Amino acid sequence: MRVRKKNIKGLTEAELREVLASLGVEKYRARQIMEWIYARGAGDFYAMTNLAKPLREKLSEHLYIAQLREVTRQISHKDGTVKFLFALEDGQTVETVLLRHDYGHSVCVSTQVGCAMGCSFCASGLGGLVRNLTAGEIIDQVLAVQNYLKQEDQRVSSVVIMGSGEPLTNYDNVLRFMALLHWPYGLNIGYRNMTVSTAGVVPGIDRLSMENLPITLSISLHAPHDQLRSALMPVNHTYPIAVLLAACDRYTARTNRRITYEYSLIAGVNDRAEHARQLANLLAGRLCHVNLIPVNAVMERGYEPPAAERVGKFQDILKRRGIETTVRKEMGGDIDAACGQLRRRILSAEASH
Repeated sequence: MRVRKKNIKGLTEAELREVLASLGVEKYRARQIMEWIYARGAGDFYAMTNLAKPLREKLSEHLYIAQLREVTRQISHKDGTVKFLFALEDGQTVETVLLRHDYGHSVCVSTQVGCAMGCSFCASGLGGLVRNLTAGEIIDQVLAVQNYLKQEDQRVSSVVIMGSGEPLTNYDNVLRFMALLHWPYGLNIGYRNMTVSTAGVVPGIDRLSMENLPITLSISLHAPHDQLRSALMPVNHTYPIAVLLAACDRYTARTNRRITYEYSLIAGVNDRAEHARQLANLLAGRLCHVNLIPVNAVMERGYEPPAAERVGKFQDILKRRGIETTVRKEMGGDIDAACGQLRRRILSAEASH
């Protein structure tokens, strides 16, 4: 009878210890195995040379380490941004982006296949939500990029959970992923080098505020009043701005951490001076930072970014009102770097054949 193997990618050290014990293997081996997976990027047990050969064979008979398969990649000639499309075990695909900064290398990971949020400026939700990713599938994106960087003798220094999907509707897997990312014998990335971005799922914000994690919380705001935000982001019908900001205030009160508000500037939609003044009124007195993002053009949506002069004027209005504001530097502008674009293009090409 063929043994059905168990995937151990994504298990905690305590969980792996119990799995090994069920196979009659010493529990202390769990840390050795996880070090091979998360610190050295091993994809099978035979690479684990400090384990005896009979043990490696036994582990291979009962367990396996799932691996993403790279479908394609795009490399920006402007700034070295790399966009990966990875295939999962069930054939679904997800995007991951390597962002190169002066201060290190950041990975933008996806947490779901597709997205249910339906934001009008984003390509991720065009096909709806397919499924949540497991913690193992999320951390595998970081491991794949880490392996890519090894050829440059570089490493991943920070992670932004801003790819396809809404992290706070896949809460348990995202929390497990961050714990694995932080595991001191593996990638050992500090919580302060992790950012979680949400469209504004209030129960998740409240829950996250109780975790006592020094991460950066980023809120996709994108509009200064409910009428416009509801048109751009359907989630606003469930959690309107006043409800969302009350949750953000609770988060700040509990964590004493500054929140970043993301604001995608869309030409002719939310980029007028009056919008900037309304946004300043909304955020006045709050411990926050505004990140202005000239929108990535998405063919299916018809949106375009404003002219640089208009972006600068919007930023100046906020700054004069005492709101700390930066403009996100465009990265990967010559490739499908925006969320969902590469996956969407590949799926469309496959459907046309």
